[in-house]
Amino acid sequence: QVQLVESGGGLVQPGGSLRLSCAASGNIYNIDMGWYRQAPGKQRELVAMLKMDKSTDYADSVRGRFTISRGNARNTVNLQMDNLKPEDTAVYYCHAKVIHYPFGGPEAESRSWGQGTQVTVSS
Repeated sequence: QVQLVESGGGLVQPGGSLRLSCAASGNIYNIDMGWYRQAPGKQRELVAMLKMDKSTDYADSVRGRFTISRGNARNTVNLQMDNLKPEDTAVYYCHAKVIHYPFGGPEAESRSWGQGTQVTVSS
């Protein structure tokens, strides 16, 4: 089992910036890490993902404003959020797809979620 610990979030005015971080611990051979968010009354949606091959995915709504990157520590990821808008208000969840050992196929994979952190963009 892999555990994800999130930090960051909070209240910021429109146009401001916040940084989220997520650290994964456990039996990890390789890992995709990223962020989803869920606003009240809406479905959870992908925000940004950093994959094992170092490629990135972004939601169209955040591309150009948010940047996902590996942290300095192993198995950590940061989400730099700039030019925040009220519609970015949501609970942000760290997500990881983990490969526990090589050549194990689906049996060697698992997915984990963080506990969520609130981001509120309001004046």
